[in-house]
Amino acid sequence: MNQIQQEEYQELIKSYSPNSKVAANCAKAFVVGGIICVIGQLIVNYFISIGVTKDMASTYNAIILIFVAVLLTGLGWYSKLGKFAGAGSIVPITGFANAIAAPAIEHKKEGLIMGVGAKMFVVAGPVIVYGTVASVVVGAVYYFMR
Repeated sequence: MNQIQQEEYQELIKSYSPNSKVAANCAKAFVVGGIICVIGQLIVNYFISIGVTKDMASTYNAIILIFVAVLLTGLGWYSKLGKFAGAGSIVPITGFANAIAAPAIEHKKEGLIMGVGAKMFVVAGPVIVYGTVASVVVGAVYYFMR
């Protein structure tokens, strides 16, 4: 392509590409992610207020947030939240629960083995593998640097 064709091509791309509302998208992600985190903190505070230890309160918080995220995924509401909030909906624990549940639900018609079992970790599998490898590497570096 010569220079003129390249410039015409770039103009064509700009005419078909939607304009991204970066500030609005960042604000929605910040607010929704913040709301999810505040809900998590409220859960922890509640359990601590009824006499549960901080460690157990954190465990109950994780269980509740995972359950709610999977429930919302199953009802089809989490994908709507994701479309609205973008990155704000992938706050670590709820986003990871959604990443496991969504492919499992989507492929359930293919059966338990080849559908749910095989496809459940399509999205989350690399996260688990690379997270495990990274933690082993960091642990080894920490161990040998002491």
